[in-house]
Amino acid sequence: MQIKAFRAFLFAITAIVIMPLPGLAATLSLVGFGDSLMAGYQLPPGDAFPARLEKALRDKGFDVTISNAGVSGDTTSGGLARIDWSVPDGTKGVILELGANDALRGIAPEESRKNLVAMIEKLKSRGIAVLLVGMMAPPNMGGDYAGRFNPIYPELAKTYGTELYPFFLDGVVEDPKLKIEDGMHPNGDGVGVMVERFLPVAERFINSLSTGG
Repeated sequence: MQIKAFRAFLFAITAIVIMPLPGLAATLSLVGFGDSLMAGYQLPPGDAFPARLEKALRDKGFDVTISNAGVSGDTTSGGLARIDWSVPDGTKGVILELGANDALRGIAPEESRKNLVAMIEKLKSRGIAVLLVGMMAPPNMGGDYAGRFNPIYPELAKTYGTELYPFFLDGVVEDPKLKIEDGMHPNGDGVGVMVERFLPVAERFINSLSTGG
């Protein structure tokens, strides 16, 4: 009887050891993929958007890392050229933020759309979810350009069923106190505002990854 009891005890211990524990789930790996707004132009690394968003999410109890794959000056074509090697295997989701430099350079919106489509499809083919970050054309580009450029993001989000944050610089673009001297890029306080407004969408995105949605 003692041998049988001992065997039962060993079996129970083994089952406990090999049983996956919820608290030991793997850290969720995300990539912030974009231009200078993602890279943190002229800011300390800890003030860049991915780092600040990661901290905000961790403060809320999310076990997540967000790698910074922002490249200053990048356009959608530049992003498309590097997305395969900039987003490593094991990434669960990408915060895709590109297009601002396309608009500043007057690149045809149809070209920007084509590049964004290609990036979304590349990521989805690898099983990587996308949180699409919208941009808006600057006023000096005129109404016709804006009418062709601005709808790209909501339309693609609807087509591909991706999470959407409508405008990355929401709350910052019209406040000089939240930008560096160039009047275009956010300062540390500006990034704080961006993260605060972005956070609910990021939480929803992460929850959808956790539930397989």
